[in-house]
Amino acid sequence: MKKADLRQLYLERRRSMSTAELDAASRAIAARFFHSVDLAGVRKLHTFIRVPSKHELDTSRIYYRLWKDRADIEVYAPRIDLTTGEMESVFFHAASDLSENKWGIREPDGEQTAEPNEIDVVLVPLLAFDPAGHRVGYGKGYYDRLLADCRADCLKIGLSAFAAAEQIDDVHTGDVQLDLCLTPVETIRFS
Repeated sequence: MKKADLRQLYLERRRSMSTAELDAASRAIAARFFHSVDLAGVRKLHTFIRVPSKHELDTSRIYYRLWKDRADIEVYAPRIDLTTGEMESVFFHAASDLSENKWGIREPDGEQTAEPNEIDVVLVPLLAFDPAGHRVGYGKGYYDRLLADCRADCLKIGLSAFAAAEQIDDVHTGDVQLDLCLTPVETIRFS
């Protein structure tokens, strides 16, 4: 299927999930993250902050646990620079003030940012992914641009409530593949 068709299909699938189903999926993925991901040597992690109205997975169980148990890992979250159209990684902690951007996405207000080549792990939101590690997002390309600027050894982890789609037909050279995808029932490593 083409990305636009997969985007519509998976947006609808997510909208049909109950709050309890979404919470259970988020909880299972957080547990899988701490079981499957080696955090030794990780100093900077970029995570998205869920948008409840889009029925996104809740990453708070991951970043709250990092704040509590792994204070040596700095957590960053996205902020869109509306003048350049680029996504920044902004330092994010329990006391961070958050503001909603024009799309209803909560972003940290801080000034401390990390360059993409400083980030060790990126948690990537997605709607669908395929067995090769390609992903379908919302179509604006923010994460592809961020991931393209990350180091080759940066671990790119997709989070999905669903199993892989059979195929994404319109993958192009600007699409950055994931290294790993976590679903509620499996950890998928891509080579």
